[in-house]
Amino acid sequence: MSNHLFHISEEPGIKIFEPRPSPSKFDSITSDVVFAISEKLMHNYLLPRDCPRVTYYASAQTTKADRDNYFKHSSAYFVVVAESGWYERIINTTLYCYAFLPDPFILLDECAGYYISHKPVEPIKVKVVNDLIGELLQRNIELRFTPDLTALADAVSKSTLGFSLIRMRNARQK
Repeated sequence: MSNHLFHISEEPGIKIFEPRPSPSKFDSITSDVVFAISEKLMHNYLLPRDCPRVTYYASAQTTKADRDNYFKHSSAYFVVVAESGWYERIINTTLYCYAFLPDPFILLDECAGYYISHKPVEPIKVKVVNDLIGELLQRNIELRFTPDLTALADAVSKSTLGFSLIRMRNARQK
């Protein structure tokens, strides 16, 4: 694993990341920031930005019952579940994976792998990702599709798993 942090975007050619308002509420964020993600959880963001998804993994706090329930028949360390209706957009999206040195970032949320910087940040390199599913499958994750994320999101959020519920405001409504 590298010591870099990453920002995944659908926008090519970003030369400098300027702090912006956080898209989500965090009590500890009181000004504009640049978000970055750890390499360990970068797979959570290798989907189109607005794609709703449920991501989870077994953490040190995860109970045996939750491990058995969510990983019984899987050798993967991480699970990423996207809505089936997003499949075409996923296979037709190109992402840009910008890498940063860890300074001046600070850890915001260890479970989600979020880091923030209050200063502008210049990427040190960028990787173009044309095959999102192929990129995901190169990592030790299980990729799933489901017509509706609602029940899974509810169950995972009540479990002892490490998880992120990303862009759920865009999820299909029953």
